[in-house]
Amino acid sequence: MMADSGSEEVAVLDNTDLTSTESENNAINTMVERETALLRKIDINVAESEKRTGKNTVNMHETYTVYLIETRPADAGAEGGQPVGDSPWRRYSEFELLRTFLLVTYPYVVIPPLPEKRAEFVWHKLSADNLDPDFVERRRMGLENFLMRIASHSVLSNDKIFYQFLTEEKGWRESVLETGFQDKADSRLKSLSAMFRVKNPDKCFTDLKQYSDELNNAISHLLRVRVKVADRMYGVYKVHGNYGRVFSEWSAIEKEMGDGLQSAGHHMDTHSASVDDILEEEEHYADQLKEYLFYTDALRSVCRKHELMQYELEMAVLDLANKKQQREELTTGAVRVFSLKGMSSKLFGQESPEQRESRLAALQLSIQASEEGVEFMRMSWEDVKRFKEQKDRELREALISYAIMQMSVCKKVSCCLRGGGAGAFTT
Repeated sequence: MMADSGSEEVAVLDNTDLTSTESENNAINTMVERETALLRKIDINVAESEKRTGKNTVNMHETYTVYLIETRPADAGAEGGQPVGDSPWRRYSEFELLRTFLLVTYPYVVIPPLPEKRAEFVWHKLSADNLDPDFVERRRMGLENFLMRIASHSVLSNDKIFYQFLTEEKGWRESVLETGFQDKADSRLKSLSAMFRVKNPDKCFTDLKQYSDELNNAISHLLRVRVKVADRMYGVYKVHGNYGRVFSEWSAIEKEMGDGLQSAGHHMDTHSASVDDILEEEEHYADQLKEYLFYTDALRSVCRKHELMQYELEMAVLDLANKKQQREELTTGAVRVFSLKGMSSKLFGQESPEQRESRLAALQLSIQASEEGVEFMRMSWEDVKRFKEQKDRELREALISYAIMQMSVCKKVSCCLRGGGAGAFTT
């Protein structure tokens, strides 16, 4: 992933004096390219979140969060432009419904994942409460990223249900359910059965499943290590806060070194307080890694759908030759080999033209269904290739930005400790 780095990256790495705004922009930037007609037409934002209280399906009070989706003309500039349609408030569950609809409707697409519903890989200072303001804000950014991923996809961006989700306050859920997508959803039991009964699994999709497992394990391990490092780092920084208090108290009883000790204590306190901002910034990079951790489930979903289609294809291939022969017999009325069909026609006479046409149409549909697997493989493999290119590019840029942030932090720490320590002990 880093093999083709060049002189441009070296130049960027040399410039580590980033402002907090620039660093945050690097952390949350999703590198979405405006190549789809939808993104050339409108700008999409999840502008704000709001906590509400209401009754759920079992008539019990619950507290939940809703998110405001705003869409404005893309050519209206940052300040102007009236919203396109309504500005709907959506619950997280509605985002889940949208993603489920897309999974069923476009099984060959690697559907972008949603941000986590509850905080995972949490270090001890970070709240695991899904109503915590910091967590809600990170989720808001993740939901906006999710919508931008869909809007930047050449296929998903053209979906009418997705456009209604963005622009219509009422009636969207009814429109989704009217599509009947739930009836098309493959049951997990059926998919599991197909996984074990496929006789000739496609090597490309077998490798893809292994790739998704390896990616999942690598990112999970990286996030677990990051949690341990964050806990240890937080403890080290807070120890410096204790040193700051000691130096401040020491300065009160020292006449000659008092000013230097007080200055050192001040620098220690500043250094200790900076850890909260540093770890909060790191959390944005962790969210980017989590997105690709959840992407692995989308890859597995494509693999499961392929296994199911492969199993159905194998079942169809077993009698495809027989069906083609039956079609020829129905078309010509001639029976070339011994068969139960031939014997029954001799004993009971030929089928009527209407029966023949009905069976011919049914056989044609069956043959057509067996050929869908080839098209699924072609389209899904194209989207997997697109996903891999996106993943390599974005994780590479995210990790470079993370390295720049760490180098900038080290510079600041070095300056802080040199300034404080030198002032204390030069007397």
